[in-house]
Amino acid sequence: MATHFKGSQQQQLALNGYVALLRCAETVTSDVARHLSAEALTVGQFGVLEALYHLGPLCQRDIGKKLLKSGGNMTTVIDNLVKRDLVERHPDPDDRRYWQVDLTTDGHELIADLFPVHVERIVARLAVLSSKEQDQLRRLCRKLGRAEAGTRPAD
Repeated sequence: MATHFKGSQQQQLALNGYVALLRCAETVTSDVARHLSAEALTVGQFGVLEALYHLGPLCQRDIGKKLLKSGGNMTTVIDNLVKRDLVERHPDPDDRRYWQVDLTTDGHELIADLFPVHVERIVARLAVLSSKEQDQLRRLCRKLGRAEAGTRPAD
């Protein structure tokens, strides 16, 4: 759906692209993550479990950076995972100001079961794009994500 905004051609093009990007991301994420509701997990909780599964114990700040989430949001997400006995916090042996977050046995088993299903859902959802298009999508998203606000890279 095109925007109804009556700005310049450049403004309309950018706004239409932005709206399409957001709608696409929301639709794909909702579809891919639908199976998480059966485990009463949010996308954020799954992200924490997945990061710990692949990277090992991390401090909460590093998890937030990895998932692009605020400290307050990470505290809530991790608190809820602790309540479910899926993760635990331990004092960082090198710096007492930080706490390491790690998977519990239950958390490890859950993410080990869920992650392959998640990957298959992503593969199925992106199958509408060719391999070349998937790579192009990755490169374009990376370019857009790394660009500084207000700059316009050369085409």
